[in-house]
Amino acid sequence: MTSPALALNRFGLGARPDDAPPAGPQRWLLAQLDSYEPLPAAWKALPRTPALVDVWNNMQRSVRQAPEGQRSGIREGYLRDGSKDYQAAVGARTTSALQTATPFVERLVHFWSNHFAVSVDKLLIVGLAGSYEADAIRPHVLGRFEDLLLAVVRHPAMLLYLDQAQSTGPGSMMGSRGRGLNENLAREILELHTLGVRSGYTQEDVKEFARALTGWTLPGDGGNTGGTTGGATFRFAPALHEPGTRTVLGKTYADAGEAQARAVIHDLVAAPATALHVARKLARHFVADDPPAAWVQRLADTFARTGGDLLSVYRDLIASPEAWDPAAAKFKSPWDWSISSLRALGRRSMAPMQAANLMTQLGQPVWRPGSPAGYSDTAATWAAPDALMRRVEVAQRLAQEAGDAADARSLAPRVLPGTLTEATATAIARADSGGTALALLLVSPEFLRR
Repeated sequence: MTSPALALNRFGLGARPDDAPPAGPQRWLLAQLDSYEPLPAAWKALPRTPALVDVWNNMQRSVRQAPEGQRSGIREGYLRDGSKDYQAAVGARTTSALQTATPFVERLVHFWSNHFAVSVDKLLIVGLAGSYEADAIRPHVLGRFEDLLLAVVRHPAMLLYLDQAQSTGPGSMMGSRGRGLNENLAREILELHTLGVRSGYTQEDVKEFARALTGWTLPGDGGNTGGTTGGATFRFAPALHEPGTRTVLGKTYADAGEAQARAVIHDLVAAPATALHVARKLARHFVADDPPAAWVQRLADTFARTGGDLLSVYRDLIASPEAWDPAAAKFKSPWDWSISSLRALGRRSMAPMQAANLMTQLGQPVWRPGSPAGYSDTAATWAAPDALMRRVEVAQRLAQEAGDAADARSLAPRVLPGTLTEATATAIARADSGGTALALLLVSPEFLRR
């Protein structure tokens, strides 16, 4: 694969017919870091997190005040409206990916949204998932890892998804009336977001961190806010917080309310294991399922040296010779393949319901992984025969929708610059129809990998 093709497909989201292969691939990628728009037009019409928190609080208050027989109807109405918000957000995400002028940064948004995964299988967050990406991920994707992490774990979607919102310290003022200590958020921050598995923390570290996190909840949760929260999306509730010092990974943290857990998070970000974990995941996502250890360590060193400055890590990623290995080692996930297929066909939008249904059909519904670990980033997950058959079916449907507007013979070299093999070109040329030729392009070995 040529360097321009790598820039468009490995670092970007796939070439469009009108994309000229960048003459300076690295310069093209670096320029995107300066021109990224955190909230593009597709997202601006959607409700933001503060408004959605008000909806949540109003629902909670209505449930508390309603007779028992009416409560389920109130919750069902909330979920119906939330499902509409979810579909609209899937449409915005898809449109943004199809229209973006900064596809490298858009890919980074998708990467971090999966790294800090939430799932709408937890029905209470179905309406919040889009605002989570819009307000917690997108504004911080080019900043400091610590700021991104704090935005993520304080967002209502994460607080509800991992049951942190009602985690109550046993010795707190509300200890006798609360739901008890919940360890989910503490465990996932340690295991998935920062240090990684088998990095030396213990179950006691999880418990101590969970105690430090008590009190981190939604604004107005459990109280009467009069219907609005004044734009707040997070609240520290002292009455839920477990008093006392905490010891996490051998370090003791004073009882300082909200600041106690923030101090733990700060030290987790600075831990060498976090740098290595983040570096390995970035290298795996962009280049290879099993990236070279020495290269991962170099990226980790940059992360550690800069205090988790993500721009510095991205620049080193772009400058690394390993990132430009011409072998197309990464098998596209369903999301990658769908977006690159639509871009190759010149599509600039897709109806929200159609986009949501497409990703469900392909096995990677948006913001709906099976666990907080997010979707797998390796070929073994996505290259099974039944999954490939679903892609063939989708490719045929997309080709039919494109009609005569897209000619595969002329399109192939434009969307696979320098990578189209003679075998694929011949198969396209010999296809018995234009639609078949187009479908063959979308499921060719070159197109399935990046």
